[in-house]
Amino acid sequence: MSASPDDATSLSGPPGIDPAALHRPGGSVDDTTQLALFRQMVRMRKFETRAYDLFMENLVKGTSHLSLGQEAIAAAFGEAMDENDYTFATYRGHAHTLARGTSMTGVMGELLGRSCGVLAGKGGSMHLTDVRHGVMGSYAIVGAHLTIALGAAWSAQYRGDPRVAVAFFGDGTTNIGAFHESLNLAAVWNLPVVFVCENNLYMEYTPIGSVTSVANPAADRASAYGLESILVDGNDADAMYLTARECIERARSGGGPSLIEARTYRSGGHSRADPGTYKPPDEAAAWAAYDPISIYRARLVGRGVSEAALDAIEETADGDVETATREAKASPPPGPETLMSNVWSDGGSSWRN
Repeated sequence: MSASPDDATSLSGPPGIDPAALHRPGGSVDDTTQLALFRQMVRMRKFETRAYDLFMENLVKGTSHLSLGQEAIAAAFGEAMDENDYTFATYRGHAHTLARGTSMTGVMGELLGRSCGVLAGKGGSMHLTDVRHGVMGSYAIVGAHLTIALGAAWSAQYRGDPRVAVAFFGDGTTNIGAFHESLNLAAVWNLPVVFVCENNLYMEYTPIGSVTSVANPAADRASAYGLESILVDGNDADAMYLTARECIERARSGGGPSLIEARTYRSGGHSRADPGTYKPPDEAAAWAAYDPISIYRARLVGRGVSEAALDAIEETADGDVETATREAKASPPPGPETLMSNVWSDGGSSWRN
């Protein structure tokens, strides 16, 4: 039942993209990994759907940025990365954090500002961090984490540690200085870092194509830094996983950095305050029909996986979300002893002169 390279790219491709332009990764996806990819995507989708509901109930503290429709990217890297590798995410980082094995209760608690959160409720949706699982932070400043990922990769190289740093970012990041500076130094120093552009077509409310001189804002610029142009179907879990594995193995073996542009689509607005009404209805409909979970479920059934087995995965995810919600709601907000810790370098909070 394992997916062949041809299977991985057998779909028509993302709306508006010539399938011939897409990267065709080698290798195959084994049966166990296929089910793991489906499980990851379903957990992410159900978690964020519940997070949206809780936001509407005014239980999520601050804003939140969901990645509904983009799950195949985070799931693929979650399965392809080694447990010691580093993840650097944006403020749209719920899925990437869950992909590395962080507790669902810990993430839900953080969104709700409760003491059971991965940062004891002090970081919130946009600052998820779980160093124990290699999640080195979610960053609210666009592109700020690319240079930090660069430093993490350099430190691993310097120490002879076979870790790989993976930095995820949106299409808008490709037009700021940190993107170009990080790519340049990564290539010059041959660092073990993989840059992943999640191109969901919109930089907040503005179509990326309206302010960028090339059609593919990341892939078309790779050659400027001596890197391969890699444009991949970000909604095809198999193609995404094989590409992730290929680039991670290259980095780990001393082959240097990679820049991946994963073409995808966020089904909602930029944040929970944004209804996304600026998106053309025909565009939204075309991408809704190309949903990563729907197409992957159909593919697995076509390869012989029973509907009952996939239903069981969905039911388990439902139960996990219910448990996480219940535990997070039951957890108290952080007290003063927690809120006032880690404010100064010595761990205290009192003013010093």
